Amino acid sequence: MPSYLQIENISKSYGPKVLFEHIGFNINEGDKIALIAPNGTGKTSLLRILAGKDSSDSGGRITFLKDIRIAFLEQEYDFDPESGILSQIMSHSAALTSSMDQESLWQYELRIKQFLTGFKLPDFSKKMKELSGGEVKRVAISEMLASEADFLIMDEPTNHLDIDAIEFLEGWLTRARCTLLMVTHDRYFLDNVCNTVMEMDRGAIYVYKGNYLNYLEKREERIANYNAETDKVRNILRRELEWMRSTPQARTGKAKYRIDAFHELAERASQVRTDKTVSFADVAGTSRLGTKIINCKDVSFRYGDKYYLSHFTYNFQRYEKVGIVGRNGAGKSTFINLITGNYTPDMVCTDAEEYAERGKEDTRGLLTGVIERGESLKIGYYRQSGMSFNPEDTVLDVVNDTYLLGRFLFPHDMLDSKVGRLSGGERRRLYLLTILMRKPNLLILDEPTNDLDIVTLNILEEYLKEFSGTLIIVSHDRHFLDRLVDHLFVFCGDGVIKDFTGSYSEYRAYIKDYEAGQKALAKAEKSSEKKNPASAGKGNLRQGQDSGTLPARKNKPSYKEQRELEQLEKDLESLAAEKAALEESISSGTLPYDKLQQASERIGEIITLTDEKETRWLELSCRQ
Repeated sequence: MPSYLQIENISKSYGPKVLFEHIGFNINEGDKIALIAPNGTGKTSLLRILAGKDSSDSGGRITFLKDIRIAFLEQEYDFDPESGILSQIMSHSAALTSSMDQESLWQYELRIKQFLTGFKLPDFSKKMKELSGGEVKRVAISEMLASEADFLIMDEPTNHLDIDAIEFLEGWLTRARCTLLMVTHDRYFLDNVCNTVMEMDRGAIYVYKGNYLNYLEKREERIANYNAETDKVRNILRRELEWMRSTPQARTGKAKYRIDAFHELAERASQVRTDKTVSFADVAGTSRLGTKIINCKDVSFRYGDKYYLSHFTYNFQRYEKVGIVGRNGAGKSTFINLITGNYTPDMVCTDAEEYAERGKEDTRGLLTGVIERGESLKIGYYRQSGMSFNPEDTVLDVVNDTYLLGRFLFPHDMLDSKVGRLSGGERRRLYLLTILMRKPNLLILDEPTNDLDIVTLNILEEYLKEFSGTLIIVSHDRHFLDRLVDHLFVFCGDGVIKDFTGSYSEYRAYIKDYEAGQKALAKAEKSSEKKNPASAGKGNLRQGQDSGTLPARKNKPSYKEQRELEQLEKDLESLAAEKAALEESISSGTLPYDKLQQASERIGEIITLTDEKETRWLELSCRQ
């Protein structure tokens, strides 16, 4: 396969801090590479140099294969807040479209709409300023994928995406015949997409073919071999040391070369490889936790007519670990702010009559129901956007404890570093330390995996598994959730929250079982109609249940609810068929513009209807 990229002798430093020095590597066509390195070692800087956004300090050489198209996804997407989604992408990609003829331009716009629809952004005219952070990320990724570039360079593509969006992107990248270099902390995403792991470690590049597990095994083997070689060098050094001490005459004349070799050996012998990792031992432990944590009774919250929480009742228990999942904008962060009491009176109204009287003039949300918090509750809340550091403050200004800072990988020479000069991962690590050192007994982590490197995440997981308080995690990281939580709150939209006992992978398997059951039911119905048209539609639900294609249920719904459940299953099948047909017609490239617009709008309606009906189906089928 041809070489798409050759790197020779590139370096990057910021002041006295050397990120990497004189590194080189090669990327071939078809490689899908995950770049792994600790925070602050220059992953983003390296990608920016490759994308032409920055330059190497040492010159060096960066050679791409002639005529290949390159697309770069940065962590932050530059956009005009007043632009509509489609207009933003078209204006942002002017360099790409300037040489296109009318037919190519039409095809490019069609591809954009297909990706936006796949990412559940069917309203192409919606203004960028109205989008959530996750939705902005989906716009940026849609622009990249629609370009049909040969070589994709992606910096943390899953940050701020919900799990549905991650799985959509994951599926596309797995099937695509593209070459890929990306930085990611998402281990499931890495395993499912990449065929190579590239590690940047202490100024050197190491390449491992295979998945994340293979990388861990081979890396451990590499370090063990390095230390074994160091032991051999020490034995040689011991003999040389004896010679150096033997006689004064041995240190003169023709033996000078041995003296030089001795000093080289001494330096090599001192290089035992020990990985420095974050230590949570000194922030372990919690404040005393009483029997009451947070009790919610019939809690609802809405802005105008839009519900973010609807009749929610739950008492949080000591030591439980709950994960919170759902689409961007479903109300996850709002829920956390409500139960922790972070919303101030100017943001929330608790008087329904006053709220109704003020009508649209009231910019607050309406909160009803009861939320009680335990007297001994000490909350540690790690927010997505909770870092409010002064960029001119030093690391020591933020945490005045040199020992703890050292345990969180802030050595003495970094203590005077200004926060504004730290990498995103280093700031996140410092922020996490400020939360944990208070020893909370209720720890809430809102998207904790964003910007943290994989090594830190693994150590954080081990700490959280032993955390002796109550833990609430809002996350899109499937691996992180699977390792830690006992059950999930699934945010279904319109304020509906479902409690699922088990890991995220078990939840996805549950949903896939349902989808498989739907397909089996549809197939059975068609078969029955062909054999006996008079019996069409009769007995097929029971047939599907008896065959084991639907998940087992603890209790059956009432007769009326059972009929509703049957109708919901038929509706969902019909909507799925209609959506597939519309997507096929959009992909054909033959639809006129007005029909394309109508089809895209209808797909958006179908997605909304499907979500509503799946929520109701889940409610009925899981009825206790």
